[in-house]
Amino acid sequence: MELNYTLCTLTDLKSLKEISEQTFIAAFEKDNNPQDFKNYISSAFALEKIKEELLDENSFFYFARIKDNIVGYFKLNINSAQTDIKKADHIELERIYVLPQYQGKGLGKEILNFIKRLPLVKHKERLWLGVWEYNTKAINFYQNNGFVKFGTHPYLIGSDQQTDWLMGFKLSTLL
Repeated sequence: MELNYTLCTLTDLKSLKEISEQTFIAAFEKDNNPQDFKNYISSAFALEKIKEELLDENSFFYFARIKDNIVGYFKLNINSAQTDIKKADHIELERIYVLPQYQGKGLGKEILNFIKRLPLVKHKERLWLGVWEYNTKAINFYQNNGFVKFGTHPYLIGSDQQTDWLMGFKLSTLL
């Protein structure tokens, strides 16, 4: 399956909202308090919130597609859009998701390799992300792809404070 990638624009707002909700619900709904989770979804993936993120010149959403079908997406943040680090030589991978029916086919690794080759990323020192401490499948995926834990930060799902591992990848290792 050959993936292609498109930078999202405002014309993609509805599709981006749909895949954002769908993938997050599939990944985390079963592990969270139903009311906290519902509140989080309605806030984090509100149409106006996603529109605001799309219009931020320091945030970049991409769709991953097979032919015309969206199979996943990711979001990169630089400068002030980064949630924690905010260093000019760092770039945050805030979201990377593949639809459940396409998981287990190596698409996540292919998307991650594409991200590491993006011109925007090539000029940075470190690619970093936050991953829930209990998401062992994702942690193993990132570790197997060269990411190393360097800290933690709190992450709220509704009123439930959870802990994300901060993991980084030194981009100079690609040279």
